[in-house]
Amino acid sequence: MRKFLEVAGVVLLVQGVGGLLHEWTGWFDLWTVVHRPNALAGHEIFASVVLAVAGVAVLIAAERGVKR
Repeated sequence: MRKFLEVAGVVLLVQGVGGLLHEWTGWFDLWTVVHRPNALAGHEIFASVVLAVAGVAVLIAAERGVKR
């Protein structure tokens, strides 16, 4: 379960940072998902920040989890 949380946290963090870089520079068009749904139109930066913060939170939770 810990490895799954680590992978999920990294994916969320990368998507958030990639979304921010896409908004600011126009790069990373192929693999960021924040700019794709029409429901997020106009809120891409907020959604990217939320994804990045959620990724950090999941990584912290995975680190504090029970080690076997």
